[in-house]
Amino acid sequence: MTTVAGQARVATYVFLTVTAFIWVSPIALLCYASLRPYHETALNGYFSWPEKLSFDYYTKAWEQGDLAKFFLNSCYIAVPAVIVTLFLASFLAFALTKVRIPFRRTLLVLFTAGNLLPPQMMVAPLYIAYVKVPVAQWHPPPLGGLTGWLDWLYQTYLGDSQSLYDSRFGVILIHVAFQTGFCVFVLYNYMLTIPIELTEASIVDGASVWRQYWQVILPVVRPALGALATLEFTWMYNDFLWGLVLMSTGDKQPVTTALNNLRGQFFVDYNLLAAGAMIVILPTLVMFFALQRQFISGLTLGANKG
Repeated sequence: MTTVAGQARVATYVFLTVTAFIWVSPIALLCYASLRPYHETALNGYFSWPEKLSFDYYTKAWEQGDLAKFFLNSCYIAVPAVIVTLFLASFLAFALTKVRIPFRRTLLVLFTAGNLLPPQMMVAPLYIAYVKVPVAQWHPPPLGGLTGWLDWLYQTYLGDSQSLYDSRFGVILIHVAFQTGFCVFVLYNYMLTIPIELTEASIVDGASVWRQYWQVILPVVRPALGALATLEFTWMYNDFLWGLVLMSTGDKQPVTTALNNLRGQFFVDYNLLAAGAMIVILPTLVMFFALQRQFISGLTLGANKG
């Protein structure tokens, strides 16, 4: 039995090692190509031994692609979209699990079913709807204070757009709409493991529904929120489709679409594109390592329960 268990463990480690290698190999090749001159790979191929390795392409990609500005654009979209999505999803999951409301399971099925529709099939109708939905124009007087902040928010997320099309606010709405259902499904199953006695005790103490959610349930689901925040930020930050379809002004677009700036009109330096892609993925790595503990805790919930 011991020998069989040991062989099974070795086979598992071999399988996981091979799988991890296959998973990481495209990124490793991308990094390898970004460190080599284009003429060298064009002559000898990407799998040849390098004659020179340098970070010249990284500097060129950062400056030529103006990536600092587009990084900020992606943060303007991804950060508020993640916050709003997690807030709505956590409150909805709380209502479905801890508050007695009719048709709870039907609502959960509806939230989950929305994730089964491929977003690509909705590109055309959403584009038409965004073009036709008007946005009220607001030009407050320069009084500073709260009015100044509201003006900054308006200019940042709506700007001079006459409709939802070509606005950061419109892209945020799309992300929130498509990701809330998935987050509700995950948090619903997580909150089912929380003892009902917690909310019952808070009700006895006179806690309102909001206080039950904010002070009792939300701290308990922090690991799940950390895991979802990592996944959602990665998905929204890496989005290419909606930023390209629903925005036309180049200066507003996220960093993923800005990689097109590194393509020449008659010539494409794929090593330069590789360097730009390596720079673009850095924020997602930072996000993962910052929330690594919560991410692992959220994924391993219930792993040790019999």
